[in-house]
Amino acid sequence: MSKPNLISRRGVIRAAAAATAMFACPVIAKAKPRVVVVGGGAGGATAAKYLRHGSDAIDVTLIEANRRYVTPFTSNLYLGGLKPFETLSFGYEGVAAHGVGLVFDQVAAIDRANKEVRTAGGARLGYDRLVLSPGIDFRWDAVPGYSEAAAERMPHGYRGGAQFQLLKSQLDALGDGALIVIIAPPNPYRCPPAPYERASMMAHALKSRGVKNARIVILDAKDHFAMQTLFIDGWERHYPGMIEWQDPTIHGGIKAVDPKAMTVTTDFETHKAALVNVIPPQIAGRLGRDAGLADDSGFCPVDAGTMASLIDPAIHVIGDSATGGEFPKSGFAANNEGKIAAMIIRADLVGDRRMPVRFTNHCWSDLAPDDAIKNGARYTPQDGKIVMSDPYTSQLDESPQLRAKQAREAAGWYIGMTTDIFG
Repeated sequence: MSKPNLISRRGVIRAAAAATAMFACPVIAKAKPRVVVVGGGAGGATAAKYLRHGSDAIDVTLIEANRRYVTPFTSNLYLGGLKPFETLSFGYEGVAAHGVGLVFDQVAAIDRANKEVRTAGGARLGYDRLVLSPGIDFRWDAVPGYSEAAAERMPHGYRGGAQFQLLKSQLDALGDGALIVIIAPPNPYRCPPAPYERASMMAHALKSRGVKNARIVILDAKDHFAMQTLFIDGWERHYPGMIEWQDPTIHGGIKAVDPKAMTVTTDFETHKAALVNVIPPQIAGRLGRDAGLADDSGFCPVDAGTMASLIDPAIHVIGDSATGGEFPKSGFAANNEGKIAAMIIRADLVGDRRMPVRFTNHCWSDLAPDDAIKNGARYTPQDGKIVMSDPYTSQLDESPQLRAKQAREAAGWYIGMTTDIFG
C-alpha cells in the first residue's frame, strides 16, 4: 500500500483554513460621503433633491423646522385674491422620494470645527459638506418703534405663512377711505419688485370689493426701484389716484412707527393708517450669522463658481443669505444656486461630471389680472463674483395680448418651479 499523501492533505487543510478566515472576516464597505442640507426652501430643497437625483452615492439629510413650506414667491397673488392660500403650500414627500433623509427640527448649532449639526431635539449629524439655506432675517430695530412683536399688528408679510394670512385678513377688513402704508426696504432684500407688486395686488383686491377712496402710500428707503416706470404706468391705468410712491427726498425718512396707534411718522408728516405693512431691512438668516459665515454686510459671502463660503469652504451657502455679486435674491435664483451647489458637491465627493457654471433669473410681476411685466438676465462667475449679462425688461408699449401672455407664463413658471423643487 502507498503512504498517504501528507503534503496534499496539509495543502487541503491550509486552503480550507484560509477560506474559513476569508469568510469569517467581514468586508468593510467604504462609507458614503455625508451631506447635510439645512433649510427646505427653494434653495435647500432643490439642493437636497439634486444631490440624490439619479444616484445614491451620497448620504443626504435635509433638516427643516416646518413640515410644509409656504412660497413667498406669488404670495402677492394670494393677497390680491387671485390664488387660494393652499396653492402656496408644499410638503416634502417628493424630496423624500429621491432618497433624502428628513429631519423636522430646529437647528440649535453648527459646529464647524467638528463638522457637525446639532438640533434642538438632540440629534447630532456629521457632514463632509454642509449646504446652508437659512433664508432671510430682519434688522428689527432699523425701523424706529418696530419689533418682532410689532409685526403682529404691522405685519411684514415677507416670510412664513402666518404673516401672509395676517396681512390678507387685515386687507380684507378694510372699508371705504382706508389708508394703507407700505414701508419698502433698502437694497439688498428678497425679490426686488415684490413690494410694488404687493401694492398692485392690494389695490386690485380693494377695487374688486368696491372699496371707495382707499389709498396706498409707499414710503421707500430707495430713490428708485425695479421696473419703476412700468409699475407707475400700470398704477395709473388700473388704479388711478390710488397708489402714491415716495422716495426719501419726499418723505425725509421714517422717524417712528406706533403699532398701537397705527401711525407712521416721517420727517414730513404723520400717517394714521388702517393697515401698515412694514418690510424691514434684511440680513442673512440667523444660522448663517451664528455660524460666523456673514461679513459686515450681514450676508454670507460665497465664491460664485461653487457657492462655497469664503469663510468655510466645507459649507455652501445658497439662497437669500448668500452674497456673491449681482445675482438677485429670488426663488428662481435660489433654485439655480441649489442645483449648482449640488453639482459641485457631487463632482468633489464622488467624481461626477462638473459642467460650466451659469445662472439665470426671470421675474414676473402682476399689475392686474392678465397684465404682467417681467425682467431677467443671465449671469456668469467672473473673478469669484456673479456678473450680469444680457438683461431684459418689459416695455411700456406692450400690447394687452402680450401682457396677458406674460401673466400665463408666470402661472406656468410657478407650476414648473415648484414641481422642480418639491416634485
